[in-house]
Amino acid sequence: MECRTGCAACCIAISISSPIPGMEDGKPAGVRCVQLTADNRCSIFGHPDRPAVCSGLQASVDMCGDSDQEAFHILKRLEEETKPGF
Repeated sequence: MECRTGCAACCIAISISSPIPGMEDGKPAGVRCVQLTADNRCSIFGHPDRPAVCSGLQASVDMCGDSDQEAFHILKRLEEETKPGF
């Protein structure tokens, strides 16, 4: 499966604990990554500064569903289920 252009669910819905250029402490869940452009594309895609966790994500039906909205729902649920103390 290929990423849906402009979806950006994984760049917004989930927390990222790795440093991101412009977000040295990572980003909390639900916060838009500062590296997203206005059309929801990663401005550091393919650059060495891109966190390994980001480049390691692979689009899949289990993670992305059938629409951008479904991807947000799935990723938000996964984020909540993986919080300590859930």
